[in-house]
Amino acid sequence: MGAAQKPTVTSPGITVMRSQLGRVRGTGAAHAGSHHWKAERVTAIALVPLTVWFVVAVLAHLGADQQSMAAWAGRPWNAALLLALIAMNFHHMHLGLQVVYEDYIHTIPRREAAILATKGACLLLGLLAAVAVLKLAVMAH
Repeated sequence: MGAAQKPTVTSPGITVMRSQLGRVRGTGAAHAGSHHWKAERVTAIALVPLTVWFVVAVLAHLGADQQSMAAWAGRPWNAALLLALIAMNFHHMHLGLQVVYEDYIHTIPRREAAILATKGACLLLGLLAAVAVLKLAVMAH
């Protein structure tokens, strides 16, 4: 047994081995906290070039009519980048809001309900946005 791990006796005959840092963070062997942290960073990094591309593209089409914008969004490369932007944006939003809920909603049922409602809303809105882009892509060709 290393110096960082000390046995925790939860009941007679059951010993849980966790590091002191794991006990403080509340993460077990699954290390869910580190996965969540990495996912937030990956989505944030992915959103930087996607958002820059989107803003530049929209600014380049200022004053364009609806048909030309629909044709632009329907091009395969643009549709793929729009789908990636939608996926990363809604996933990143869900991850960020989950952290806020975990930090500030102290009653477990309310926190779980808020997380579940946010997951559902992000999934639904993301799917609706993806369907809209796919519809433009199919109609353009």
